Amino acid sequence: MAQAEVATGAAPPPLEPGDHLTRDEFERRFDAMPGLKKAELIEGVVHMGSPVRLNRHGRPHVHISGWLFTYESLTPGVIVGDNVSIRLDGDNMPQPDVAMIIDPARGGQAVVSEDDYIEGAPELVVEVAASTASIDLNTKFRVYRRNNVREYIVWRVFDRAIDWYVLREGRYDRLAPGADGIYRSETFPGLWLDPAALVGSDLARLVDVLRRGVATPEHAAFLASLNKAD
Repeated sequence: MAQAEVATGAAPPPLEPGDHLTRDEFERRFDAMPGLKKAELIEGVVHMGSPVRLNRHGRPHVHISGWLFTYESLTPGVIVGDNVSIRLDGDNMPQPDVAMIIDPARGGQAVVSEDDYIEGAPELVVEVAASTASIDLNTKFRVYRRNNVREYIVWRVFDRAIDWYVLREGRYDRLAPGADGIYRSETFPGLWLDPAALVGSDLARLVDVLRRGVATPEHAAFLASLNKAD
């Protein structure tokens, strides 16, 4: 199906799920709907969020956002964004649950545009997948991989499982946890995740494991590299 284009001077019609649009037209319509909180363009097709349930999405979203916020607070030079729209390419403007980038001024691969969007691939994207699991693990998976998102985490809420992928030679490989069951990021040293603590809402252990990660020499070296880029 051809993507819709509208004359520049015309009042933009509202976004509708399933619309086929260019990214520019998607942005024009989105900007004309200030009350709209969640809309994404994935491979040229508009997707819009359904009502959010507490335990299927709301609490998981807060917990994983808080985990990344804690890492940001201990790692000057990284930036976490919640539900921020990302200009990936001409057919894709996703709005992931959480994204983390290295500050562009310190060597990050994405930039922040003059109108305050992320442009290019974040180093890390996180999706909380309940009703969206099919698209998160298929279409978005391919889009993020193609656009060089270096690490991609999907929390499959119904399955009580975490999938962590790392980009290697143009493909996503699963990140293997250590013998202790802890995931350790390859892109963000010290970003440690206990998946059982996250899924089980053991927030004290979730933060404790992360703090052990940021106490490592690897994290100290990462901080030094970020400061050197100043």
